[in-house]
Order: sequence, then C-alpha cells, then structure tokens
Amino acid sequence: MSQDINVLALVKGSERYVFLFDDAHRAEALRTLGRFASNPDLSFTWYDAAVLSQKIRHGFTPRAGAASRFELTQASESSEIDE
Repeated sequence: MSQDINVLALVKGSERYVFLFDDAHRAEALRTLGRFASNPDLSFTWYDAAVLSQKIRHGFTPRAGAASRFELTQASESSEIDE
C-alpha cells in the first residue's frame, strides 16, 4: 500500500527549503517551521513559517500541469518585513 507524501518548498534566492511529510505528521511539520523560523542562522523567517503553515493546515491546491500534491512557493524581496 502506498502512502502519499506532501511536498512543500520555499525558494529564497539561491536557497531552497523543502519539507516532506505525510498526513499523519502535519503537526511535526508545523513544529519544524517554527524551529526553522526561530533559528537566527537561517534566512527562514516567521513570515515564511506563517505562509507555509497555512498551506499545511488548509491542504494543497493542485495547479494545472503540476503533480497533484506539489506546491512551490516563491519568496519575493518585497515580501520581507524590515525590522
């Protein structure tokens, strides 16, 4: 029996954050986003975590021509919040 794997990716310039998880491990994936956002050594921000957590919580919407459970999120420079 095959088990579906969810793929969630964030591209930030030359960096790639790719998260793989099954439906039984959504909560763990959400905690991982928080750990990444709280790590000052990563460029992964709380904004990134919020956007990706919405994708995890509300499921994935297939795009035309894309695999049914694949979502790619492109970060833009203008979406960064200056502190």
